[in-house]
Amino acid sequence: MTQSPWQPISPAKPARPPKEPLTRDRIVDAAMQLLVEQGYDAVSMRKVAQALGTGPASLYAHVANKKELDQLLVDRAAQDMKLPEEPDPDRWQEQLKDAMREVLRVMRANPGVARAAIGQVPLGEQALLSTERILGILKAGNLPDQAAAWAVDLLPLYVTAIAFEETVQGAWAWTKEDIEGFVTDLRAYFEALPPDRFPLTIALAGALTAGSTGDERFEFGLTVLVAGLASLAVPD
Repeated sequence: MTQSPWQPISPAKPARPPKEPLTRDRIVDAAMQLLVEQGYDAVSMRKVAQALGTGPASLYAHVANKKELDQLLVDRAAQDMKLPEEPDPDRWQEQLKDAMREVLRVMRANPGVARAAIGQVPLGEQALLSTERILGILKAGNLPDQAAAWAVDLLPLYVTAIAFEETVQGAWAWTKEDIEGFVTDLRAYFEALPPDRFPLTIALAGALTAGSTGDERFEFGLTVLVAGLASLAVPD
């Protein structure tokens, strides 16, 4: 029907851009952004759905539950891990330390991933590839099968605990000066304990509070763990 000349011409409605389809990768992208920016506790199916402009029910077509989402976050972080592909029997101990340093680097770059990883058996493809490469290093060191199998759980658990502790401490938003002040006060507290009950704590107050910044304690733990594993190696 022809429009009357005195009727105003209605402006054409702008075409609405097609909505980007929801995928598992987009869900993990949004969850990882929440994880890094707001911490692990901010990551829920509801908040991820809000970030994607949809309802929680639509997420369940791609991710079964929060537990699976945690697995996907850990697997996404594992994609960034650069681990040795060729184990070197002559350097396996240093390769193992480098691998654990790399795991810590990735966890530090993705605050909150350590919390998602705790208590989980990593089953994603990238996480399993990381496990495979660490097993390769352990077997290059002639470790018995059972020792290698338990070590590939123990070593990442140690690193995850360090990263999780750092995440908790980071939430306090302490400055370097705050940490140094706390360490000084803690040392003074130890030194003021009753000497008849805590003689060793008093004597070692300086050592107990040393290495609170930097990676000294982390490197000490690596040295102890790797040396212990080396003692289990089967002679050639």
